[in-house]
Amino acid sequence: MSANGRRHLLLVNPSAGGGRARELIGELEAGMRERGLAYRLVLTEGVEHGCSEALAGAEAGETPVVMSGDGLIGQVGGALANKDTAMGILPGGRGNDLARVLGIPKELSGALDVLARGEEREIDVGVCNDKRFLGLVSCGFDSDANRIANETRWVKGNLVYLYAALKALVQWKPATFTIEIGGSRRQVTGYTVAAANSKAYGGGMFAAPDAELDDGLLDVGVTGNVGKLTFLRGLAKIFKGEHREILQVQEWRGSEARISADRPFVAYADGDPIAKLPVTVSLLPRALRVIVRAAA
Repeated sequence: MSANGRRHLLLVNPSAGGGRARELIGELEAGMRERGLAYRLVLTEGVEHGCSEALAGAEAGETPVVMSGDGLIGQVGGALANKDTAMGILPGGRGNDLARVLGIPKELSGALDVLARGEEREIDVGVCNDKRFLGLVSCGFDSDANRIANETRWVKGNLVYLYAALKALVQWKPATFTIEIGGSRRQVTGYTVAAANSKAYGGGMFAAPDAELDDGLLDVGVTGNVGKLTFLRGLAKIFKGEHREILQVQEWRGSEARISADRPFVAYADGDPIAKLPVTVSLLPRALRVIVRAAA
């Protein structure tokens, strides 16, 4: 048994962060031993493999700990919703936005300290059609930008998101979205619709700065039909959550939202494709326990 009373199942995505996670395995195992943390290491072979290993480990009394980007973390977290286990998070991707919002350090040593000495926090789990996520679902301009980011291998770190946004902007044409939330139906022409459980995505873009992970509500926002130069100005402000006025963002809050558009889009969640529009997004309130930094 570990020093913190847990047995850990380390689920490492070896391709996360452009191979960064694989390079950190030696440091990871040394750090676990230094902190007296019992563990079993599994290199994931894909989302389904990672989720099935996490469920089997939880059933066997292990605490699943995911070292990957937001995509696999979100899928494993969704699989573990309403299960009698907590989940640990070790940032291993390019964006690491859920860890950022939860206050888990990007550096492996700090993240392992949280794993060893942290406490559990209950957070909401999102559902998009029949698939689960933890961060936010977005579509429209974000569909194009996410696809480009996922296809790009030569740009390192968070810069891939800026590169993808600039490349997508060149060919972008405004779309008209229909949002049904709280019994009302609205049509808005613009760039992106996001239904947020968490504040940040895309490597530190605080698209929904008022969103909370445990309030049972989605923060739904639509970027207005601004000019491309204005959009670039807003993009520069989004990393501090100061973009809403510039980008003419309209916002609503509710427990469920249905989103459709006047042309085909794939919705993305936690950086990965999740469903084709139209989508219905909802929440499982406080369905997942995650290990976070202990309160002072």
